[in-house]
Amino acid sequence: MVRYGEIFLKSEPVMRHYVGILTANIKKALDAADICHEITITRGRVFISGEDIEAISEIISRIFGVVSTSRVTCTSTEREEIEKTAAKVASSTLKPGMSFAVRAKRSNLKGFTSQELGASTGSCIYEAVGDLTVDLKNPDYEIFVEARSEGGFIYEDKTPGPGGLPVGTQGKVLCLLSAGIDSPVAAWLAMRRGCIPGFIYFDGGHYFGIDTKRAVLENLANVSRWYPGQVVEAAFIDITPFFNKLTAKEARDALKNRCIICKRFMLRLAGEYALHGKYLGLVTGNSIGQVASQTLANMGIVGAATPHGLSLIEPLITYDKEETVVLARKIGTFRDNAGQLDCGVVPAHPAIAASYDKITEDEEKIGISDLISECISRKVIYRAKDGKIID
Repeated sequence: MVRYGEIFLKSEPVMRHYVGILTANIKKALDAADICHEITITRGRVFISGEDIEAISEIISRIFGVVSTSRVTCTSTEREEIEKTAAKVASSTLKPGMSFAVRAKRSNLKGFTSQELGASTGSCIYEAVGDLTVDLKNPDYEIFVEARSEGGFIYEDKTPGPGGLPVGTQGKVLCLLSAGIDSPVAAWLAMRRGCIPGFIYFDGGHYFGIDTKRAVLENLANVSRWYPGQVVEAAFIDITPFFNKLTAKEARDALKNRCIICKRFMLRLAGEYALHGKYLGLVTGNSIGQVASQTLANMGIVGAATPHGLSLIEPLITYDKEETVVLARKIGTFRDNAGQLDCGVVPAHPAIAASYDKITEDEEKIGISDLISECISRKVIYRAKDGKIID
């Protein structure tokens, strides 16, 4: 049993459309894993049947739009059969002396209420096991019973899903990927809002630590796990010509502004790539005040480099580092030791409140427009699927 949440709040036509995308994502994920299955759509629920329930459950728990899943035992709509089946399921776990609770729901069936179904099912369970105590607040064991027009459904637990909206209900976004913690989490959050992800990484070559490229590929692979059955693509752009210019002697007046010029360059280059690829937005891992280029004063200057027609999406904008780390651990993108990831271009004392006029003046001196054209042609495509780099 697959439950979805926010989708249910949409208008009827939109809800049907979103559920269709959700079930298509489920089907593609299970087909890619070569798992035989059958999908049934009902109002408020999606049911998946198959022989390998364990594998199905694991995959569905990584599909956006899924709030939770349960392994269910199915019956007819007959109330007596629902109650007896629930007693049989409970008897395998419940022992005399334990406390229990029945959580019952009725939908589109007449003749009894949810409360009456819960009470009668509880009585049936008590008769089957004996010497039990009802505890609705903190029971040793609880069982869930749903009586719906499609049949009866009995289950003992709920496995949480990622929630959000199904990927594909919104447009394509280009996620700026790095070797760090923030960017894969930002991409995950954008995907959770239904965005179809593409990725771009700016390869600084010898200006970056020796483990940087490997860590970026690991981030790409880890994020791909959350779009099961689908291929995600990343453009690796060689920007060493830009760094050569930025660190040259004639650019020494721009020393303190290097990080801001670099961030603006990346947004402009990503923007050009995004517009060509018909992406609707750029996703970054920025967080207010985290580093010098992310002070509120500097973020306005950096963000102004975003090309017109593209949304600048910053899911982590108010997160502190610990919140981001907690989420990274939860989704499996965190690494305790990613290796040597330093950037050799960062100045000792970067500007924390740059002048827009001075930034644009520095950019003109190093020929930003020509550098964008030069670097964007230095592209290598990597692809990942289900947690692995495939080429």
